[in-house]
Amino acid sequence: MMKLLLIFLASLCAGHAGKPECLEKHFVFPVSSNDSFVKSLPLEKQPLTAATVCMRYFSSLTRAQTLFSLATPAHSDAFLLYKPSVGVYRLHINGESLEVSGLPDKTDEWNSVCWTWKSNNGLNTVWVNGERSGRKILGAKASITGDPIIILGQDQDSYGGGFDKAQSFVGDMIDVQMWNSAISPCEISLYMDGCTFTPGNLLNWKHLFSLTGSVYMKQSDFVKRGWC
Repeated sequence: MMKLLLIFLASLCAGHAGKPECLEKHFVFPVSSNDSFVKSLPLEKQPLTAATVCMRYFSSLTRAQTLFSLATPAHSDAFLLYKPSVGVYRLHINGESLEVSGLPDKTDEWNSVCWTWKSNNGLNTVWVNGERSGRKILGAKASITGDPIIILGQDQDSYGGGFDKAQSFVGDMIDVQMWNSAISPCEISLYMDGCTFTPGNLLNWKHLFSLTGSVYMKQSDFVKRGWC
C-alpha cells in the first residue's frame, strides 16, 4: 500500500517530459583532512522546531563521514547528518542521536538524500534515492536556538571547529538545501528526481558559501532525469 501511495504522489508531482539537464557546479572534497570544509550561515536566524535538509553527494568512502553539520553555541551537534557506513545514517538533534539503516545509497554513484524532522511529535524520516526509512522519534518538543553555523564535510565537535580527519567527507557534493519545515513527500519526490522544486528558505544552492582548505568548485557531472 505504501509503495502504491508513493507511486501516486510521484505521478501527481511529475511534470512534462524534457531533456536531461546538468547542474552547473559542485563542491569537490578530494582528500581526508581536518581543515577542509564549506561554511555557510542560514538565510534566517530563528528558533527551529522543524527542518528538512536535502543534498546530493558522490563518494567512494565506506568509512564514517560527515555530510551536514549545524552547530549552535549550546550544542555542537544541534542538527547533524552523519554517515557511519554505507546505507546507514546517524541523525543528531541537540546532542541526542539515532541511527537509520538499510537505505539504498551507493559508492561511486550520485546519491540524493533528504532528512525531515518535526519537533511537535519528534518524527524523523530519511529519504535516499527515492526510498524512505521507517519513521523514528528524535528531538520531540526540542527547539534549536542560538546563532547557527553550518558546515559541509566536517563534524563540528565545538562551535565552528573541532574537526576530526577520520570523520571528514571525501567526494563531491551538490544542491544542498535546507527548509524550516518538514517538506512534503511530493516536494521530496521532485527533489529526488531532479525536477523543479521550491528552494530551501534557510539554505539553498544559490546561497553564498565560503570554501576553506582543499575544497574546490568544479563543473558538475550530475545529470537531472529526463522525465521532469
